[in-house]
Amino acid sequence: MATIQFITLLFLLLNINGICTGGITGSYVRKSQSSIDMPIQSFPPPSGYNAPEQGDHAGRSVIVSWVTPLERHPNVVMYWEAEGKHNHKHKTHAIITSYRYYNYTSGYIHHATIKRLKYETRYIYELGTGNATRRFSFTTPPRVGPDVPYTFGIIGDLGQTYDSNQTLEHYLLNRKGQTMLNVGDLSYADDHPFHDNVKWDVWARFVEKSTAYQPWIWTAGNHELDFAPEFGEYIPFKPYMHRYHVPYRASGSTSPLWYSIKRGSAYIIVLSSYSAYGTYTPQYTWLVQELAKVNREETPWLIVLLHSPWYNSNNYHYMEGESMRVMFESWFVQNKVDLVFAGHVHAYERSERISNVRYNITDGLSTPIKDPSAPVYITIGDGGNMEGPASSYTEPQPSYSAYREASFGHAILEIKNRTHAYYTWHRNHDNVPVAADSMWFYNRYWYPKEESSS
Repeated sequence: MATIQFITLLFLLLNINGICTGGITGSYVRKSQSSIDMPIQSFPPPSGYNAPEQGDHAGRSVIVSWVTPLERHPNVVMYWEAEGKHNHKHKTHAIITSYRYYNYTSGYIHHATIKRLKYETRYIYELGTGNATRRFSFTTPPRVGPDVPYTFGIIGDLGQTYDSNQTLEHYLLNRKGQTMLNVGDLSYADDHPFHDNVKWDVWARFVEKSTAYQPWIWTAGNHELDFAPEFGEYIPFKPYMHRYHVPYRASGSTSPLWYSIKRGSAYIIVLSSYSAYGTYTPQYTWLVQELAKVNREETPWLIVLLHSPWYNSNNYHYMEGESMRVMFESWFVQNKVDLVFAGHVHAYERSERISNVRYNITDGLSTPIKDPSAPVYITIGDGGNMEGPASSYTEPQPSYSAYREASFGHAILEIKNRTHAYYTWHRNHDNVPVAADSMWFYNRYWYPKEESSS
């Protein structure tokens, strides 16, 4: 991980203007029925004895993770430059973990951190031995800098249904994304009897076609909690935290549930909607310190990922993120956060740049208003999971909602330079990912001009 620079934080709050009218509600509505999970047989284990499964990685110092179902070893990842003159192979050993959940016992879960990689370099890596050897590749990101272009994919609440597969296939066909921002709710194992953890194994095989080749930045959602005291499971996030490691210590975090990473010209902060965030809690204390580290001269784009949306005009999960909004929204405005991505609601929505920081329980000012220093809030919990789409919106459409639609899909964020980024949301429709919503975003620190939907 790159070293994080410290700067003095300057608090600014710009003038505020009102919003006149609501935005657009997309007329296309995805089928109202819930989708069904793809059969387990659709994603069989790879061939070969003790063959490794589930490769994935994140960050410039890459975390490669895999599972061996029968034996602890081999616990080594071999890697080398794909186009280098000297294809000298290096190796890194993994730490090994496993867990039990009710009547399920995991395989041996390996996490290997490969360090000191070159920027913008494609690497080949191998897992396993003999006829169980598996080969993948990844490309490291460019050196962090204010005008470094970089493209993110964004997906939330994916699950493992036929609709989920359409979402992921459409993202892969887009071929633009270099890193995936995942806003939580992965396998939906907890929607099955006794939180069937085989679903965690199958989900990892399902997404391997992406996670093994490009970084996914993970956010924990409510379906990662797996807290089930009714059958003796008292440790929250147990399967998730055993399976998905993130570089949280690099940002001074004490928990993998909240952390930050720098990528291109973006500084990405991941928060946990389902961990304590009140005054004096570890997450609260960390975020105070983390926002003070952000150097907009180096990483102009400040992006936050969390699971439960703060602004949502869908009746589904309405206002569930309110207490976190009250706690942190003023900080986001003061620090000019550019974008906030959330999931949880199984539909799509993009807000205006609005805030509700004037509100307190005595002054009666409780309406979100236009604020040029505020983020755009995007709800993208429309990955296609088994619970189906959330199609019941509040009416009339509130003024803070710019575009909303009860469909499944994914998004692409193309950061061009320190001032401009182009955003598109791609609806799953027929067999083509349709760009149903698009927007040029202007950076709040370098170019705080008013935007308009394209």
